[in-house]
Amino acid sequence: MYNEADEFQDIRDAVRQLCRQFSDEYFRKIDEQRAYPEEFVNALMEAGWLAAMIPEEYGGTGLGLTAASVIMEEINRSGGNAGAVHGQMYNMGTLLRSGSKEQKEKYLPAIAAGKLRIQSMAVTEPTTGTDTTKLKTTAVKKGDRYVVNGQKVWISRVQHSDLMILLARTTPLAEVKKKSEGMSIFIVDLHEAIGKGLTVRPIPNMVNHETNELFFENLEIPEENLIGEEGKGFKYILEGLNAERTLIAAECIGDGYWFIDRATKYANERVVFDRPIGKNQGVQFPIADAFIEVEAASLMRFEASRRFDEHKPCGAQANMAKYLAAKASWEAANVCLQTHGGFGFANEYDVERKFRETRLYQVAPISTNLIYSFIAEHVLGLPRSF
Repeated sequence: MYNEADEFQDIRDAVRQLCRQFSDEYFRKIDEQRAYPEEFVNALMEAGWLAAMIPEEYGGTGLGLTAASVIMEEINRSGGNAGAVHGQMYNMGTLLRSGSKEQKEKYLPAIAAGKLRIQSMAVTEPTTGTDTTKLKTTAVKKGDRYVVNGQKVWISRVQHSDLMILLARTTPLAEVKKKSEGMSIFIVDLHEAIGKGLTVRPIPNMVNHETNELFFENLEIPEENLIGEEGKGFKYILEGLNAERTLIAAECIGDGYWFIDRATKYANERVVFDRPIGKNQGVQFPIADAFIEVEAASLMRFEASRRFDEHKPCGAQANMAKYLAAKASWEAANVCLQTHGGFGFANEYDVERKFRETRLYQVAPISTNLIYSFIAEHVLGLPRSF
């Protein structure tokens, strides 16, 4: 709750204390330079916060997705942007749940210790978008290796990652009974891949969010880097996507609280016509409305996280949490900007930066319309719309 302690208060306090070391000016400068917040990310890794989902036996804290969502929330509520680090949380989910014992022993301790970054997941393609089952990137088995050819787009943090999760088709679409079959998941060592079959091309964009186009040309991946069973990759990736959507929801909730905090503070301090503008119902009611929406979204986030941690089906809850939180944060962003008036457009208030950052989540990692389609078909039992 907004001003009430909860069972995660110790985590909240600790993350907030770390975030206080990085001022608004720090993130403003990073944004202006279109740079990566390396010092901030390193601090989070060294403190062990990005190892929240890794079991203790592998050097993590074993806190689960619920606690991880609180960490992401607090980063954004403190004025940062967890988009620089959230991949480290959800990308390892596929490895955690579907990887072999050998793969876990090889990678997880190093990830937990901050020696390896697994920030990237390569799924989306330029011609298929979210129609994942029709992806065209192929991985053909040749001896003890897979040879990858194809293209990916909007793949984030490749240049600040050591490992990448890759989804590619290992059986042609025409040869499978279901179009969701025949795809496989691989771990890609980016240091071995870039320049040796993998070309990375940055995509300049509205938000300071490092993202890229990837071109695969006969990239060879050792067969031991296959996660789980060949052809079952789509099933494996869905678990990671549920974690991704829940964590994104938590970030939006953090953004929402940030906007509400800033709007409330400004409305109390800004005096026009001899009275604080927050005394006007036309100003205070929209802020109150935004707060209610963020609080409701937060509850759905916790429900999705709980079900994920208990290994229960959570696709509907994860999608609804992402939808509600993205909507609530965007509405809070508009309210905050409107409350600040012209000053909301000034860089020094940071509203415009956070405004741009939270707008992304109306589109990615899954669009609002696809969430509607999922709920309509899988929850309400309506006919498939596409």
